[in-house]
Amino acid sequence: MAKAGSEPRLDGGGNPVWLLLELTYQCPLQCAFCSNPRQFADYRQNELSTAEWIDAMSQARALGAMQIGFSGGEPTLRKDLEILVAEADRLGYYTNLITSGIGLTEARLHALKDAGLRHIQLGFQSTDRDVARQLAGVDCWERKLAIARSIKALDFPMVLNVPITRQNIGQVPDIIDFAAELGVEYLELANVQYYNWALLNRDQLMPTREELERAEAAVREARIRLGDRLTLFFVIPDYHEGRPKACMNGWGAIHLTIAPNGDVLPCSQATNFKHLEFPNLRRQRLEAIWHDSPVFKLYRGDAWMPEPCRSCSEKETDFGGCRCQALLLTGSGHEADPACSKSPHHALVRQAVQQAQRARLVDAPLIPRHASQGIGP
Repeated sequence: MAKAGSEPRLDGGGNPVWLLLELTYQCPLQCAFCSNPRQFADYRQNELSTAEWIDAMSQARALGAMQIGFSGGEPTLRKDLEILVAEADRLGYYTNLITSGIGLTEARLHALKDAGLRHIQLGFQSTDRDVARQLAGVDCWERKLAIARSIKALDFPMVLNVPITRQNIGQVPDIIDFAAELGVEYLELANVQYYNWALLNRDQLMPTREELERAEAAVREARIRLGDRLTLFFVIPDYHEGRPKACMNGWGAIHLTIAPNGDVLPCSQATNFKHLEFPNLRRQRLEAIWHDSPVFKLYRGDAWMPEPCRSCSEKETDFGGCRCQALLLTGSGHEADPACSKSPHHALVRQAVQQAQRARLVDAPLIPRHASQGIGP
């Protein structure tokens, strides 16, 4: 029997629970906080076929995966999306579409509902058209409003996901009222996590602690006022909290991501580890990848943990924080997450917060996600 803490903490009996299929990294938007790899164009010519995606879903279901998210990029750019949803439903998955809404029509929503789609998460930038255009890089505000109403008209359970930045944090009360009026079940106010394009724009995107406290107060007030009408999630801004996020219940613990080219990842940001060679569905079965891949074993359990993580009383709660964030900020995924106040590298986060506040004095434009820019390693 495995010793407590020596193996990944799994809710699926040692198998993945949540499967995220990043069907394509193509997207009509140019969001300044996009979490896709900066080299997303490299994946375009090597996307999995319909048959390969279906085989991946079947393999993951055999492993015990129960929920599936169709994501991207923009997953509706795949013309076979309805086929994939129907097969996922047949296999017994709870299906979720994670979308910008661009590419959806009423006819396509009907087709997806008929195929068995159970849930939609719609990305939304702002209740202000100009701010929405600034963050998304294109003018899609009216289109998003229309598709949000169409989703609710078809009675889909829906999460309205709003990445929170300096640009829209002052609109949190308006965003809450908009979501309540629209009739969505869940509103996720997701303080932007600084990876890929968001990291590139960190100085321009990061709110102040005071702005975050006002937004959180608005959330508390709305929870009392709205009661059961709307479930509100406020994703913590770990740069300001002094505690790291739990990193998908741990690296390769319950979560499995498949990139457009078939690379299998222990989390959706793992491609930041440029020195790792990730296993690929075209060369290896999922069961072997999940149980035997050195990449998936790399940060499971606590054997990898340095101090102060190894002796920390919270290691079973936060799993040592985010490995990708540790890599991006310190250069090594083995370090304690700098977001944690106990980390010897916490000064990097404090410096980043101070730098973002100084950047307010300079009206620097956001850098939009764009394949032709070729920014960064």
